[in-house]
Amino acid sequence: MDRLAALTSFIRACETGNFSAAARELGLSQPAVSQHIRALESHLGARLFDRTTRHVSPTEAGRRYLERARDILERLDEADRYVGCLESKMCGRLAISAPVGFGANVLGEYLIEFKRTYPELLLDVALSDSFVDVIAEGLDVAIRMGTIDDDRLIVRKLGVIGRSLAATPDYLDRKGRPQRPEDLADHDYLLYAHITTRDIVPLTGPGGEKAEVRIRPTMRGDNSPLMMQALLAGLGIGVGHEVTLDPLVAEGRLEYVLPAWGYAPHHVHAVYPSNRFIPLKVRRFVDGFAAHLAGMGAFVGCEKAGLSREAVGA
Repeated sequence: MDRLAALTSFIRACETGNFSAAARELGLSQPAVSQHIRALESHLGARLFDRTTRHVSPTEAGRRYLERARDILERLDEADRYVGCLESKMCGRLAISAPVGFGANVLGEYLIEFKRTYPELLLDVALSDSFVDVIAEGLDVAIRMGTIDDDRLIVRKLGVIGRSLAATPDYLDRKGRPQRPEDLADHDYLLYAHITTRDIVPLTGPGGEKAEVRIRPTMRGDNSPLMMQALLAGLGIGVGHEVTLDPLVAEGRLEYVLPAWGYAPHHVHAVYPSNRFIPLKVRRFVDGFAAHLAGMGAFVGCEKAGLSREAVGA
């Protein structure tokens, strides 16, 4: 039984005093309204109407039930209006998760812009380099890097962001500038603990040749801002997103290492729970963030990403 349809039929029958009139107002057939009422009475175990050939009137049980039924539908209408407010006015809470460094250096600027555009939204932002369970934490959307294997989530690929090796000019003056991938084995290396390749650095040469170099970590950390601080302090060579490294290289604070050899780029995704309707505020946030990344030149080309143009646009 569709209880909402049954309640609606019951209320209109009470108000019109006639199943046929109720059916006309609801755009249903008279047998459909009668079936709704019978199913409701069977469910409740009580007779709701006294019936004649021309008229129906609620019983005492029906009158008492009518009060509650109207209240239920009024509350449901109120809930619909509230959700409509959230959709049209972009208000309420938007819970977001992202990696720490990427969130602070790349997402942060967009969050400020988004908040200014939609001042009635409460942005609830959690930055973490550890795995965050989107569903368990009640998140609306999370920004994730790399491969995602979770059938509970809807995954939208935003693009591909380049990564490169870098170090300070001072460190390279002291330790020498690597000329070949294997030279990395003799250098101090700052290893981000969450990187999937661990102490192996995978590189692709200008001709497509592959190299995997086992490095010697002199510092390992699970917090990307801390590792960036160590990199800028000249403690060794490390890997970072080019969208973050480019301004530091332009300022002369960092220098790219083995620039002809590409480090595997990062696929950037927005993910949301698959068992929910995707609210307008989530769609606008994700669409805007994808445009923001593209506008700042964060995405790499198809050749560097090792993807077809169709895959990048997916």
